[in-house]
Amino acid sequence: MATIPLQEPVYRGDSGKVFFAAGFRPFFLFTGLQALLTLPLWLAVYVGGIDLNLPFAAAIWHGHEMVFGFAGAAIAGFLLTAVPNWTNSHHVSGRPLTVLFFLWLAGRVAFTLSGYLPAALVAVLDLAFLPYLAWLVGKPLIQAGKMRNIGFLPVLGLFFAANAVVHILVATDGADPLIGVYLGLTMVLVLIAIVGGRIVPSFTQNWLRMQGQPVEVTPITWIEKGGAVGSLLVAMILAIVLPGSLVTGLALLVAATIHGIRLARWHGHKTLANPILWVLHLGYLWMVIGLALLGLSSFETALPATAALHALTAGAIATMVLGVMTRAALGHSGRPLDVSKFIAAAYGLLALGTLLRVLAPVLPGAQMGLTHAGGSVWSLAWLIFVLVYWPVLTKPRADGRPG
Repeated sequence: MATIPLQEPVYRGDSGKVFFAAGFRPFFLFTGLQALLTLPLWLAVYVGGIDLNLPFAAAIWHGHEMVFGFAGAAIAGFLLTAVPNWTNSHHVSGRPLTVLFFLWLAGRVAFTLSGYLPAALVAVLDLAFLPYLAWLVGKPLIQAGKMRNIGFLPVLGLFFAANAVVHILVATDGADPLIGVYLGLTMVLVLIAIVGGRIVPSFTQNWLRMQGQPVEVTPITWIEKGGAVGSLLVAMILAIVLPGSLVTGLALLVAATIHGIRLARWHGHKTLANPILWVLHLGYLWMVIGLALLGLSSFETALPATAALHALTAGAIATMVLGVMTRAALGHSGRPLDVSKFIAAAYGLLALGTLLRVLAPVLPGAQMGLTHAGGSVWSLAWLIFVLVYWPVLTKPRADGRPG
Protein backbone atom coordinates (compact mmCIF):
# COMPACT_ATOMS: atom_id res chain seq x y z
CA MET A 1 0.00 0.00 0.00
CA ALA A 2 1.29 3.47 -0.87
CA THR A 3 2.21 5.60 2.11
CA ILE A 4 3.34 9.08 2.98
CA PRO A 5 6.16 8.48 5.46
CA LEU A 6 6.59 10.88 8.34
CA GLN A 7 10.19 10.04 9.17
CA GLU A 8 13.24 12.20 9.76
CA PRO A 9 13.97 14.66 6.96
CA VAL A 10 17.59 15.19 6.01
CA TYR A 11 19.30 17.94 7.98
CA ARG A 12 22.40 19.76 6.81
CA GLY A 13 23.98 22.87 8.23
CA ASP A 14 23.03 25.39 10.90
CA SER A 15 19.38 26.46 10.88
CA GLY A 16 19.83 29.29 13.36
CA LYS A 17 17.10 29.85 15.97
CA VAL A 18 15.49 26.57 17.00
CA PHE A 19 11.96 27.90 16.45
CA PHE A 20 12.76 28.35 12.76
CA ALA A 21 14.85 25.20 12.42
CA ALA A 22 12.00 23.22 10.82
CA GLY A 23 8.61 24.09 9.39
CA PHE A 24 6.55 22.10 11.86
CA ARG A 25 7.70 24.27 14.77
CA PRO A 26 6.19 27.70 13.95
CA PHE A 27 3.30 26.43 11.87
CA PHE A 28 2.07 23.72 14.22
CA LEU A 29 2.26 26.04 17.22
CA PHE A 30 0.44 28.86 15.46
CA THR A 31 -2.15 26.49 14.03
CA GLY A 32 -3.07 25.80 17.64
CA LEU A 33 -2.89 29.47 18.61
CA GLN A 34 -5.03 30.44 15.62
CA ALA A 35 -7.74 28.03 16.74
CA LEU A 36 -7.42 29.02 20.39
CA LEU A 37 -7.65 32.77 19.78
CA THR A 38 -9.88 33.07 16.72
CA LEU A 39 -12.78 30.87 17.78
CA PRO A 40 -13.47 32.73 21.07
CA LEU A 41 -13.19 36.00 19.16
CA TRP A 42 -15.78 34.71 16.69
CA LEU A 43 -18.11 33.75 19.55
CA ALA A 44 -17.83 37.30 20.89
CA VAL A 45 -18.61 38.68 17.43
CA TYR A 46 -21.46 36.18 17.02
CA VAL A 47 -23.33 37.53 20.07
CA GLY A 48 -22.60 41.14 19.18
CA GLY A 49 -20.11 41.75 21.96
CA ILE A 50 -17.34 42.80 19.57
CA ASP A 51 -17.55 44.64 16.26
CA LEU A 52 -14.54 44.05 14.01
CA ASN A 53 -15.78 46.79 11.64
CA LEU A 54 -15.51 44.37 8.73
CA PRO A 55 -16.64 45.53 5.27
CA PHE A 56 -18.33 42.15 4.79
CA ALA A 57 -20.36 39.68 6.85
CA ALA A 58 -18.53 38.46 9.94
CA ALA A 59 -19.30 34.86 8.91
CA ILE A 60 -17.01 35.38 5.92
CA TRP A 61 -14.16 36.34 8.23
CA HIS A 62 -14.83 33.34 10.46
CA GLY A 63 -14.93 30.85 7.59
CA HIS A 64 -11.94 32.40 5.83
CA GLU A 65 -9.72 32.32 8.89
CA MET A 66 -10.62 28.75 9.75
CA VAL A 67 -9.97 27.49 6.21
CA PHE A 68 -7.12 29.67 4.92
CA GLY A 69 -5.61 30.66 8.27
CA PHE A 70 -5.97 27.61 10.52
CA ALA A 71 -5.93 24.87 7.88
CA GLY A 72 -3.42 26.81 5.76
CA ALA A 73 -0.88 26.85 8.59
CA ALA A 74 -1.38 23.14 9.26
CA ILE A 75 -0.89 22.31 5.58
CA ALA A 76 2.32 24.34 5.53
CA GLY A 77 3.67 22.60 8.61
CA PHE A 78 2.88 19.16 7.18
CA LEU A 79 4.34 19.77 3.72
CA LEU A 80 7.48 21.50 5.01
CA THR A 81 8.09 18.46 7.21
CA ALA A 82 7.16 15.72 4.73
CA VAL A 83 8.73 17.03 1.51
CA PRO A 84 12.36 16.88 2.76
CA ASN A 85 11.78 13.23 3.61
CA TRP A 86 10.23 12.44 0.24
CA THR A 87 13.04 14.18 -1.63
CA ASN A 88 16.05 13.55 0.67
CA SER A 89 16.61 17.30 0.81
CA HIS A 90 17.30 19.90 3.49
CA HIS A 91 14.41 21.31 5.51
CA VAL A 92 13.28 24.84 4.79
CA SER A 93 14.70 26.70 7.78
CA GLY A 94 16.17 29.98 8.92
CA ARG A 95 15.38 33.07 6.83
CA PRO A 96 13.10 31.46 4.17
CA LEU A 97 10.99 29.81 6.86
CA THR A 98 10.86 33.04 8.86
CA VAL A 99 9.68 34.98 5.80
CA LEU A 100 7.04 32.35 5.03
CA PHE A 101 5.76 32.39 8.59
CA PHE A 102 5.46 36.17 8.70
CA LEU A 103 3.65 36.17 5.36
CA TRP A 104 1.09 33.83 6.90
CA LEU A 105 0.85 36.01 10.02
CA ALA A 106 0.53 39.20 7.95
CA GLY A 107 -2.39 37.64 6.10
CA ARG A 108 -4.17 36.87 9.36
CA VAL A 109 -3.72 40.39 10.69
CA ALA A 110 -4.63 42.03 7.39
CA PHE A 111 -7.86 40.07 6.88
CA THR A 112 -8.96 40.75 10.44
CA LEU A 113 -8.28 44.47 9.94
CA SER A 114 -10.05 44.57 6.57
CA GLY A 115 -12.25 47.40 7.78
CA TYR A 116 -9.22 49.66 8.31
CA LEU A 117 -6.98 48.73 5.36
CA PRO A 118 -7.34 49.13 1.58
CA ALA A 119 -8.85 46.02 0.02
CA ALA A 120 -5.94 45.69 -2.42
CA LEU A 121 -3.41 45.68 0.43
CA VAL A 122 -5.41 43.08 2.34
CA ALA A 123 -5.51 40.87 -0.76
CA VAL A 124 -1.78 41.17 -1.45
CA LEU A 125 -0.81 40.41 2.15
CA ASP A 126 -3.22 37.49 2.45
CA LEU A 127 -2.48 35.94 -0.95
CA ALA A 128 1.34 36.12 -0.76
CA PHE A 129 1.71 33.13 1.57
CA LEU A 130 0.56 30.22 -0.60
CA PRO A 131 2.68 30.98 -3.72
CA TYR A 132 5.82 31.18 -1.59
CA LEU A 133 4.88 27.94 0.18
CA ALA A 134 4.34 26.27 -3.22
CA TRP A 135 7.77 27.48 -4.35
CA LEU A 136 9.53 26.20 -1.22
CA VAL A 137 7.98 22.73 -1.38
CA GLY A 138 7.65 22.52 -5.15
CA LYS A 139 11.28 23.18 -6.02
CA PRO A 140 12.69 20.09 -4.24
CA LEU A 141 9.81 17.92 -5.49
CA ILE A 142 10.48 18.89 -9.10
CA GLN A 143 14.27 18.63 -8.74
CA ALA A 144 13.96 15.15 -7.24
CA GLY A 145 11.48 14.08 -9.92
CA LYS A 146 8.89 13.01 -7.35
CA MET A 147 6.05 13.10 -9.84
CA ARG A 148 3.62 11.28 -7.58
CA ASN A 149 3.89 13.88 -4.84
CA ILE A 150 4.04 16.80 -7.25
CA GLY A 151 0.28 16.33 -7.33
CA PHE A 152 0.13 18.35 -4.13
CA LEU A 153 1.14 21.46 -6.07
CA PRO A 154 -2.06 21.71 -8.15
CA VAL A 155 -4.06 21.32 -4.95
CA LEU A 156 -2.12 24.23 -3.44
CA GLY A 157 -2.76 26.19 -6.63
CA LEU A 158 -6.51 25.60 -6.39
CA PHE A 159 -6.40 26.46 -2.69
CA PHE A 160 -4.76 29.77 -3.61
CA ALA A 161 -7.35 30.36 -6.36
CA ALA A 162 -10.16 29.77 -3.86
CA ASN A 163 -8.68 32.41 -1.56
CA ALA A 164 -8.39 34.78 -4.50
CA VAL A 165 -12.09 34.21 -5.24
CA VAL A 166 -12.92 35.40 -1.72
CA HIS A 167 -11.05 38.67 -2.27
CA ILE A 168 -12.47 39.21 -5.76
CA LEU A 169 -16.06 38.71 -4.61
CA VAL A 170 -15.53 40.92 -1.56
CA ALA A 171 -14.17 43.70 -3.78
CA THR A 172 -16.84 43.45 -6.48
CA ASP A 173 -19.94 43.08 -4.30
CA GLY A 174 -20.93 40.25 -6.60
CA ALA A 175 -21.71 36.72 -5.52
CA ASP A 176 -21.34 35.56 -1.94
CA PRO A 177 -17.62 35.46 -0.98
CA LEU A 178 -18.36 32.32 1.01
CA ILE A 179 -18.19 30.55 -2.37
CA GLY A 180 -14.41 30.99 -2.19
CA VAL A 181 -14.37 29.70 1.39
CA TYR A 182 -16.32 26.59 0.34
CA LEU A 183 -13.92 26.02 -2.56
CA GLY A 184 -11.03 26.26 -0.11
CA LEU A 185 -12.80 23.85 2.23
CA THR A 186 -13.13 21.42 -0.68
CA MET A 187 -9.38 21.52 -1.33
CA VAL A 188 -8.62 20.84 2.33
CA LEU A 189 -10.98 17.85 2.28
CA VAL A 190 -9.22 16.60 -0.85
CA LEU A 191 -5.92 16.76 1.04
CA ILE A 192 -7.47 14.81 3.92
CA ALA A 193 -8.71 12.18 1.46
CA ILE A 194 -5.24 11.88 -0.11
CA VAL A 195 -3.02 12.11 2.98
CA GLY A 196 -5.43 10.35 5.31
CA GLY A 197 -5.91 7.57 2.79
CA ARG A 198 -2.18 6.90 2.87
CA ILE A 199 -1.10 7.44 6.47
CA VAL A 200 -4.08 6.15 8.46
CA PRO A 201 -4.09 2.57 7.14
CA SER A 202 -0.29 2.50 7.06
CA PHE A 203 0.11 3.67 10.67
CA THR A 204 -2.66 1.28 11.73
CA GLN A 205 -1.08 -1.73 10.08
CA ASN A 206 2.33 -0.93 11.52
CA TRP A 207 1.02 -0.49 15.07
CA LEU A 208 -1.17 -3.60 15.00
CA ARG A 209 1.77 -5.61 13.68
CA MET A 210 3.84 -4.41 16.65
CA GLN A 211 1.00 -5.50 18.96
CA GLY A 212 1.05 -8.98 17.48
CA GLN A 213 -2.17 -8.40 15.56
CA PRO A 214 -1.04 -8.28 11.94
CA VAL A 215 -3.72 -7.18 9.49
CA GLU A 216 -3.78 -6.45 5.80
CA VAL A 217 -5.72 -3.57 4.29
CA THR A 218 -6.44 -4.64 0.75
CA PRO A 219 -7.33 -1.51 -1.21
CA ILE A 220 -10.34 -1.39 -3.50
CA THR A 221 -8.60 -0.29 -6.66
CA TRP A 222 -11.26 1.97 -8.13
CA ILE A 223 -11.66 3.81 -4.81
CA GLU A 224 -7.93 4.38 -4.34
CA LYS A 225 -7.29 5.22 -8.01
CA GLY A 226 -9.70 8.14 -8.14
CA GLY A 227 -13.03 7.08 -6.71
CA ALA A 228 -12.45 8.59 -3.27
CA VAL A 229 -11.11 11.95 -4.42
CA GLY A 230 -13.32 12.10 -7.50
CA SER A 231 -16.57 11.47 -5.65
CA LEU A 232 -15.59 14.06 -3.03
CA LEU A 233 -14.78 16.71 -5.64
CA VAL A 234 -17.97 16.12 -7.64
CA ALA A 235 -20.15 16.18 -4.53
CA MET A 236 -18.61 19.31 -3.03
CA ILE A 237 -18.63 21.25 -6.32
CA LEU A 238 -22.30 20.39 -6.76
CA ALA A 239 -22.93 21.54 -3.19
CA ILE A 240 -21.45 24.92 -4.14
CA VAL A 241 -23.11 25.25 -7.55
CA LEU A 242 -26.47 23.58 -6.81
CA PRO A 243 -26.90 23.73 -3.03
CA GLY A 244 -29.85 21.78 -1.71
CA SER A 245 -30.74 20.11 -5.01
CA LEU A 246 -31.65 16.43 -5.20
CA VAL A 247 -28.73 15.61 -7.50
CA THR A 248 -26.39 17.30 -5.04
CA GLY A 249 -27.87 15.35 -2.14
CA LEU A 250 -27.44 12.05 -3.98
CA ALA A 251 -23.85 12.88 -4.97
CA LEU A 252 -22.97 13.73 -1.37
CA LEU A 253 -24.52 10.52 -0.06
CA VAL A 254 -22.60 8.52 -2.66
CA ALA A 255 -19.36 10.23 -1.62
CA ALA A 256 -20.12 9.57 2.06
CA THR A 257 -20.75 5.90 1.28
CA ILE A 258 -17.49 5.54 -0.67
CA HIS A 259 -15.44 7.14 2.08
CA GLY A 260 -17.31 5.15 4.71
CA ILE A 261 -16.43 1.90 2.94
CA ARG A 262 -12.82 3.07 2.69
CA LEU A 263 -12.65 3.91 6.40
CA ALA A 264 -14.33 0.67 7.49
CA ARG A 265 -11.51 -1.35 5.91
CA TRP A 266 -8.82 0.34 8.04
CA HIS A 267 -9.49 -1.64 11.27
CA GLY A 268 -10.05 1.51 13.33
CA HIS A 269 -11.96 -0.44 16.02
CA LYS A 270 -8.70 -2.21 16.90
CA THR A 271 -6.87 1.04 17.73
CA LEU A 272 -8.90 2.18 20.76
CA ALA A 273 -5.95 1.54 23.09
CA ASN A 274 -3.82 4.04 21.15
CA PRO A 275 -5.19 7.61 21.22
CA ILE A 276 -2.63 9.02 18.78
CA LEU A 277 -3.91 6.50 16.24
CA TRP A 278 -7.65 6.35 16.84
CA VAL A 279 -7.86 10.13 16.59
CA LEU A 280 -6.91 9.86 12.90
CA HIS A 281 -9.72 7.37 12.30
CA LEU A 282 -12.10 9.71 14.14
CA GLY A 283 -11.03 12.64 11.97
CA TYR A 284 -11.77 10.69 8.81
CA LEU A 285 -15.09 9.52 10.29
CA TRP A 286 -16.12 13.16 10.78
CA MET A 287 -15.64 13.68 7.03
CA VAL A 288 -17.95 10.75 6.30
CA ILE A 289 -20.51 12.15 8.76
CA GLY A 290 -20.24 15.66 7.33
CA LEU A 291 -20.75 14.50 3.74
CA ALA A 292 -23.73 12.38 4.81
CA LEU A 293 -25.33 15.22 6.78
CA LEU A 294 -24.82 17.65 3.90
CA GLY A 295 -26.42 15.15 1.55
CA LEU A 296 -29.37 14.55 3.86
CA SER A 297 -29.93 18.30 4.21
CA SER A 298 -31.06 18.28 0.58
CA PHE A 299 -33.95 16.00 1.53
CA GLU A 300 -34.78 17.24 5.05
CA THR A 301 -35.28 20.95 5.71
CA ALA A 302 -35.06 20.39 9.47
CA LEU A 303 -31.39 19.47 8.98
CA PRO A 304 -29.52 22.71 8.16
CA ALA A 305 -26.44 22.58 5.99
CA THR A 306 -24.52 24.46 8.71
CA ALA A 307 -24.61 21.32 10.87
CA ALA A 308 -22.82 19.40 8.13
CA LEU A 309 -20.33 22.21 7.51
CA HIS A 310 -19.26 22.14 11.15
CA ALA A 311 -18.86 18.36 11.02
CA LEU A 312 -16.49 18.90 8.08
CA THR A 313 -14.59 21.84 9.57
CA ALA A 314 -14.61 21.68 13.39
CA GLY A 315 -14.78 17.89 13.08
CA ALA A 316 -12.91 16.43 10.12
CA ILE A 317 -10.35 19.16 9.46
CA ALA A 318 -9.60 20.08 13.07
CA THR A 319 -9.41 16.48 14.27
CA MET A 320 -7.12 15.36 11.45
CA VAL A 321 -4.97 18.45 11.98
CA LEU A 322 -4.68 17.84 15.73
CA GLY A 323 -3.98 14.14 15.21
CA VAL A 324 -1.25 14.67 12.61
CA MET A 325 0.38 17.57 14.47
CA THR A 326 0.56 15.80 17.83
CA ARG A 327 2.11 12.78 16.15
CA ALA A 328 4.52 14.53 13.80
CA ALA A 329 5.73 17.03 16.41
CA LEU A 330 6.72 14.21 18.76
CA GLY A 331 8.53 12.23 16.11
CA HIS A 332 10.40 15.19 14.66
CA SER A 333 11.44 16.52 18.06
CA GLY A 334 13.06 13.23 19.05
CA ARG A 335 10.30 12.01 21.37
CA PRO A 336 8.38 8.71 21.53
CA LEU A 337 5.04 8.57 19.72
CA ASP A 338 3.07 8.40 22.94
CA VAL A 339 0.74 11.27 23.83
CA SER A 340 0.01 12.28 27.41
CA LYS A 341 -3.37 11.87 29.10
CA PHE A 342 -3.89 15.60 28.64
CA ILE A 343 -3.65 15.31 24.85
CA ALA A 344 -5.89 12.24 24.85
CA ALA A 345 -8.37 14.38 26.78
CA ALA A 346 -7.95 17.13 24.18
CA TYR A 347 -8.95 14.65 21.48
CA GLY A 348 -12.11 13.88 23.43
CA LEU A 349 -12.89 17.54 24.08
CA LEU A 350 -12.47 18.36 20.40
CA ALA A 351 -14.96 15.61 19.53
CA LEU A 352 -17.44 16.79 22.17
CA GLY A 353 -17.14 20.42 21.08
CA THR A 354 -17.75 19.42 17.48
CA LEU A 355 -20.79 17.32 18.40
CA LEU A 356 -22.34 20.21 20.32
CA ARG A 357 -21.68 22.60 17.44
CA VAL A 358 -23.21 20.17 14.93
CA LEU A 359 -26.31 19.80 17.11
CA ALA A 360 -26.74 23.56 17.64
CA PRO A 361 -28.54 24.44 14.37
CA VAL A 362 -30.60 21.25 14.56
CA LEU A 363 -32.08 22.36 17.91
CA PRO A 364 -33.09 26.00 17.35
CA GLY A 365 -34.31 26.50 20.90
CA ALA A 366 -30.88 25.61 22.26
CA GLN A 367 -28.80 26.94 19.39
CA MET A 368 -27.16 29.85 21.21
CA GLY A 369 -26.29 27.81 24.27
CA LEU A 370 -24.98 24.84 22.28
CA THR A 371 -22.95 27.12 20.02
CA HIS A 372 -21.19 28.70 22.98
CA ALA A 373 -20.77 25.42 24.83
CA GLY A 374 -19.42 23.69 21.75
CA GLY A 375 -17.08 26.53 20.91
CA SER A 376 -15.78 26.74 24.47
CA VAL A 377 -15.11 23.01 24.75
CA TRP A 378 -13.50 22.96 21.29
CA SER A 379 -11.25 25.89 22.24
CA LEU A 380 -10.29 24.16 25.50
CA ALA A 381 -8.89 21.29 23.45
CA TRP A 382 -6.60 23.72 21.64
CA LEU A 383 -5.57 25.38 24.89
CA ILE A 384 -4.37 21.99 26.12
CA PHE A 385 -2.48 21.41 22.86
CA VAL A 386 -0.73 24.78 23.07
CA LEU A 387 0.25 24.33 26.72
CA VAL A 388 1.52 20.76 26.27
CA TYR A 389 3.27 21.29 22.94
CA TRP A 390 4.75 24.74 23.56
CA PRO A 391 8.01 23.29 24.92
CA VAL A 392 8.01 20.54 22.29
CA LEU A 393 7.82 23.10 19.48
CA THR A 394 10.01 25.85 20.92
CA LYS A 395 12.85 23.97 22.62
CA PRO A 396 15.67 21.88 21.09
CA ARG A 397 15.03 18.24 20.25
CA ALA A 398 14.91 15.82 23.16
CA ASP A 399 17.56 13.59 21.54
CA GLY A 400 20.05 16.42 21.05
CA ARG A 401 19.94 16.27 17.26
CA PRO A 402 19.52 19.40 15.14
CA GLY A 403 16.19 20.33 13.58
